[in-house]
Amino acid sequence: MRTYILGGLCVLFLLSKTNAQTVMNLDSLLTMYKLSEVDSSRVLLLINIGQQYEGNDPETAKKYYKEAGLLSEQLDYKRGILKYISNYSYVLNMQGDYEESLELNLKSVKISKEIGDSLALAKCLFNTGTSYQLLNNYESAISYYLEGKKIFTQLNNEIFIARASDILQTLYQKLKRYDKALELGQEAILLSRKHNLDYQLGNALSNMAINYIALKDFDKSIEVLTEALQISRRTDNKYLEVSTQLNFADTYERKLEFEKMKDHAQLAKNLAIELGDVLSEGLALKLLSAYYLYRKDLGRANDLGQQAYIIFEKNALKREQLDGLYWLADISLVAGNMEGYLHYGQEGNLLANQLLNEDIQHQIVELEKKYDASRKEERITLLESKELQQQTKLSNKNKLNLVLIGLTVALVLLVVLLYSNFKQKLIIRQKRINKLQVEKQLMATKAVLKGEEKERVRVARDLHDGLGGLLSGIKFSFQNMKGNLDIPPENDEAYHKGMDLLDTSIDEIRRIAHNMMPENLVKFGLDTALKDFCSDINQIDTLQVNYQSIGMENYVIEQSKAISLYRIVQELAYNTIKHAKATSLIIQLIKNDDNLSLVVEDDGIGFDPKILKKNKGIGWNNIYSRINLLKGSLDIQAVSGKGTSVQLTFDL
Repeated sequence: MRTYILGGLCVLFLLSKTNAQTVMNLDSLLTMYKLSEVDSSRVLLLINIGQQYEGNDPETAKKYYKEAGLLSEQLDYKRGILKYISNYSYVLNMQGDYEESLELNLKSVKISKEIGDSLALAKCLFNTGTSYQLLNNYESAISYYLEGKKIFTQLNNEIFIARASDILQTLYQKLKRYDKALELGQEAILLSRKHNLDYQLGNALSNMAINYIALKDFDKSIEVLTEALQISRRTDNKYLEVSTQLNFADTYERKLEFEKMKDHAQLAKNLAIELGDVLSEGLALKLLSAYYLYRKDLGRANDLGQQAYIIFEKNALKREQLDGLYWLADISLVAGNMEGYLHYGQEGNLLANQLLNEDIQHQIVELEKKYDASRKEERITLLESKELQQQTKLSNKNKLNLVLIGLTVALVLLVVLLYSNFKQKLIIRQKRINKLQVEKQLMATKAVLKGEEKERVRVARDLHDGLGGLLSGIKFSFQNMKGNLDIPPENDEAYHKGMDLLDTSIDEIRRIAHNMMPENLVKFGLDTALKDFCSDINQIDTLQVNYQSIGMENYVIEQSKAISLYRIVQELAYNTIKHAKATSLIIQLIKNDDNLSLVVEDDGIGFDPKILKKNKGIGWNNIYSRINLLKGSLDIQAVSGKGTSVQLTFDL
């Protein structure tokens, strides 16, 4: 289930709203505006009038903010421009226009640097980080928040440091870096206690619970949520109470204490309806749906899941809508409704592709903006130059570019040779396994596979840290050198091709290293690793993979067994990609009371399973070895032209 993060969304740090002005009613402000002179005080009046309209008439608010911005431009009133941007972008965020909000906030960062106002700069950096966060660009959001936090640290402003630490906590949670999130959450809690910031403390505690949930420290989660709940009721902060109740419900679900889970989910639902908080209402309904699924009341589970989905769809909460579709697919699967299972799964895949395309488009737009800005700076530099560089100097620098490109190609070839050598070693080791006597096979297989995994880790580390780091260094050198080079038009294309080759090489090294030993498998377990593996395939291949897990939320598989299961899924998935000519692949990991089932099913061309008995390839030999090691059973159902279904069952 999804935990509820509070406080990290749509947070903007306004650069206006003085107390004396905001207590005045709208009529008074409009009267003052009509009598005001065309100066900076008029700008402040326009900002304050706009703030009066924000809640019920955002378009009118934007009109007054725009007028304030235009007047500030005419007066060259830089601080007025900053006030306009912070308020206008706030409304844009409420309306979902995150791209324009980002563009304006980036402009505010530049202006605040020009006027040398450190406090304003820090706030503008925070607002820019918020825009990136709303665009799901969490890495950039973190970068801007960290830069802003650094300034607040220099200013010794611990109140803003506390707010920044809590928001950064939620951003690192998005990236599943829970150890880092935990560190920042502890800082936010410490500073909030020090300055008696009840509101901030409650938020930080509720968000801190998410770290403990992810790290499976449920007792700690309950401890911080209990304090957060006390604060919410003492301060009558019902929004905080909603988030706390949802996180309580999620914690108890993972502890398999379903009655407590239900009680907290119901309280969250009632509060959400009272507040008109549709997101929280939908999340609470989904938790209640899970409760009835665990109690095997499939009809009630489906009804509540449908209600949650309708709320997400109606309010354009697309990522929650995606989760809702996959949840309805899971319910259908448990109920034996294969038609519903396929329907919701296909709808989910379509929406997932749509969201992925939107994210890609955002990234492309951002890259285009960066590229256009870079080209503009290059043109300005060229125009300001008094004379062209001497031809001999230019020739030498072009030669240096070619040498570096040649070096890059050589390193790429080295990577290919290294990986090929590793694959050859695996083939040799597999042949040794096949020659072992039956009575010794299990023990020997275990030892060989363990050695194989160690080799994977070593090679993956060498690839990622060694060659990957070297290639990244070369790329950085290229980028730095270009600013000092005058590259003629005829060589510009060669330069960009070289940079593209570098990017492709770095990405390929990272992909290979990740496939050899996925970090998430070690840190977060099999379920998370398989989710990420399927997501990676969906991003790089035309094959659409749908992964579902049932009953795995609170079950921890021994790492050696988890690695074997992960490798089996890898082999089966790669076989499907290479041979099956399939368009879709379903991977299911199901825990029952006394066994664990792994199902891999495609819609490809199928094959005759009898072929495997006569001539098994390296991949299938590897699969059989791991199945024998785990003392599992294998069932293959395949029909030519109608796809293949592989089911593995292991006793717990």
